Amino acid sequence: MTLLTMPRAIALALVLSGLTRLAGAQPARFLVPAATPGAQWLKGNTHTHTTNSDGDTAPDEVVRWYKRRKYDFLVLSDHNVFTDPATLASLMDSSFLLIPGEEVTTGFQKAAVHVNALGITRVIAAPRDTSLLGTVQKTVDAIRAERAVPHINHPNFLWSIDTATLFRVKNDRLLEIFNGHPTVHNIGGGDWPGMEDAWDAILTRGKKIYGIAVDDAHHFQGEFAKGRANPGRGWVVVRARSRDAREIVTALDEGRFYASTGPVVAEIAVTPTAVSLTITRTGDFKYTTQFVGANGKLLATDHTLTPSYRLRGTETYVRVRVVDSSGATAWLQPVFTTRYRELAAP
Repeated sequence: MTLLTMPRAIALALVLSGLTRLAGAQPARFLVPAATPGAQWLKGNTHTHTTNSDGDTAPDEVVRWYKRRKYDFLVLSDHNVFTDPATLASLMDSSFLLIPGEEVTTGFQKAAVHVNALGITRVIAAPRDTSLLGTVQKTVDAIRAERAVPHINHPNFLWSIDTATLFRVKNDRLLEIFNGHPTVHNIGGGDWPGMEDAWDAILTRGKKIYGIAVDDAHHFQGEFAKGRANPGRGWVVVRARSRDAREIVTALDEGRFYASTGPVVAEIAVTPTAVSLTITRTGDFKYTTQFVGANGKLLATDHTLTPSYRLRGTETYVRVRVVDSSGATAWLQPVFTTRYRELAAP
């Protein structure tokens, strides 16, 4: 660089630096998700067990349980077992789809590392590594290598996967924030955060991750009780263009869904300045909708069936939690703004 061109380069750098600062000072705007014309809401469960591993009921009867209750799709995710949907083809029709899956089950020392694989074509061998992070990462990588979609299961089970490790995992987009099994500690305990707090911590640090709810059903026989892993306790509702396995797992990976233990959301709308939704009322239930931002901060509360939130200009993301008068909850996926900075894990 000559002495004549150096001042110009410095001036250009200063201008670009100023533009960057100016962009950061602009009021936040929502990054509006791409439209999905013709899409429909499809209810499903992505974490289910049968007698092929540690469930108490045969695969065909498990499938019938969900089909009778108007689920649109189901993943049979037995531990290190691939259940081919073709063997249950007689139970599938235009209203119900089986998506092939597996709970890839491994661990490190006392930690349980369980990662579901959605949309597989064969069993995925459970990897091992010399660290907790390495074990989780190798499992996610093995699933991605099969063109399947991973979701990390019940991190608080046996207090296995801490928030710092979850943040450092790469190439994952789905995290169980609610699991219906009675021993997974969804709300945390002691100095260990609950899964919603962990979710906000990960989002706030700069990693995009979507929250999933499942029942993790094992017990279809006998008593339905708090201490048993019964079906129907958590699910996802996916915005999909078709009732197709690849489309559904892609929609999950892209965050086109909400998670629920009860409340039904009929519509979600995002504009550059606002997010709004329409809640389908059940019986005489009442609803409280909470809009949550970075660090889990409560931004606003709404008690109507058509809650909405308008950006104030400093938010990095906003997510929505709907709680009905029975205590059941629905979680919408975070909507990111122009101020969100996605950071690479160290």
